[in-house]
Amino acid sequence: MARLNVLNLFGRRTHEGAAARNLSAELQLRRSVLACLLWERQFYEDGVEIAGRIAELVPKVSVDKVAALAVEAREAMKLRHAPLLLVREMARHKTHRALVSETLVRVIQRADELAEFVAIYWKDGRAPLSSQVKKGLAAAFPKFDEYQLAKYNRAGPIKLRDVLFLCHAKPRDQKQAKVWRRLVEGKLTSPDTWEVALSVGADKRKAWERLLREKKLGALALLRNLRNMREAQVDESLVLTALEQVSTARVLPFRFLAAARYAPQWEQALEQAMLKCVAGTEKLPGKTIVLVDVSGSMTAPLSHRSEMQRTDAAYGLAVLLREIAEKVAVYSFSDNLVRVPSRRGFALRDAIDASQPHNGTLLGKAVEELNRTEKRDRLIVISDEQAHDKVVAPKGKGYLINVASYKNGVGYGKWTHIDGWSEAVIHYIHALEQTAWVN
Repeated sequence: MARLNVLNLFGRRTHEGAAARNLSAELQLRRSVLACLLWERQFYEDGVEIAGRIAELVPKVSVDKVAALAVEAREAMKLRHAPLLLVREMARHKTHRALVSETLVRVIQRADELAEFVAIYWKDGRAPLSSQVKKGLAAAFPKFDEYQLAKYNRAGPIKLRDVLFLCHAKPRDQKQAKVWRRLVEGKLTSPDTWEVALSVGADKRKAWERLLREKKLGALALLRNLRNMREAQVDESLVLTALEQVSTARVLPFRFLAAARYAPQWEQALEQAMLKCVAGTEKLPGKTIVLVDVSGSMTAPLSHRSEMQRTDAAYGLAVLLREIAEKVAVYSFSDNLVRVPSRRGFALRDAIDASQPHNGTLLGKAVEELNRTEKRDRLIVISDEQAHDKVVAPKGKGYLINVASYKNGVGYGKWTHIDGWSEAVIHYIHALEQTAWVN
């Protein structure tokens, strides 16, 4: 998940002017990948710039570490496009090609990622797929059944049948061979998804209610469509039952916060579903101080098509930390350091957001004050690392969780730096302390 670093300062600066740290190529690659929605513009950097930096760094990092990072980004951080880009860049370099096929099989976990990878491979112009890429695609293709292939067999320049022809995958058995023949002929059985159900002109309320009764909505589809269900006046009991039964295995915490913004009547059920992911997690012992960045750059959307903000990621992690720490105090920082009232769940989100105006990023000032006033076992900062001032070392254990992909940041030196916004970063802190890696 992260590395412990004590590095010298060499004059790099964040976008807001604070001194940043010179990093190894491996650490630069990690911070560029693990909080990255690929090609999306962020508050300070263009998405194309971030993708270019990833491409530049891949050959500078050993192949085993790049491959492990791609798997981590997909499986722990639940990112989709950044891992595909990593594998594509591995395929460009002779030193990295040996692990392309096995890494590609690991990171392709949805059928549409087969075509998306080829689109990334051809982004700069069509070129023959390398033998390792063909091998990886051919090994990944049989993972998907007819429903999955039909669901993601979307219109576009590159279709799933094109990928099948390109990689020459072999079916496991005759049943799968028949499915692939139907894919080639365009005769796959139409999947019973919400998109299909609503596209045929069915009554929206009846369509949603049928899909809910038959449990045909995945977690993300459910969360993304709560507003649509509310507007269609869907039976509330069906929605509540679905939220009670939703699987949180691949859902990032901030998605529940974003869903609640547009479907507040189901906030309690959303909160309970979100907290499922920490149920049974062993507590962080002692006292934890959580310091959340509420500066202006944190209110930027996670992507140009998304209504979710970077603060959703930060608040979601703060809510989870509140649940797994034995004793906890939550603060916000922007121009000032503000103690947040003791709240849980979504009430804590509201309290953090309303704690002070979303202005500057005086992280150094906040840490200095906490060093003077708060006795604790650990300090956990959640930020995009774009501070105005010099960031001092924490007293004792200090973690900085970075929720952005900017080139330079401040969370190094005596800090334990962690990139990403998944709940996996919290599990990492616990594991790190259990192995006594932190002094």
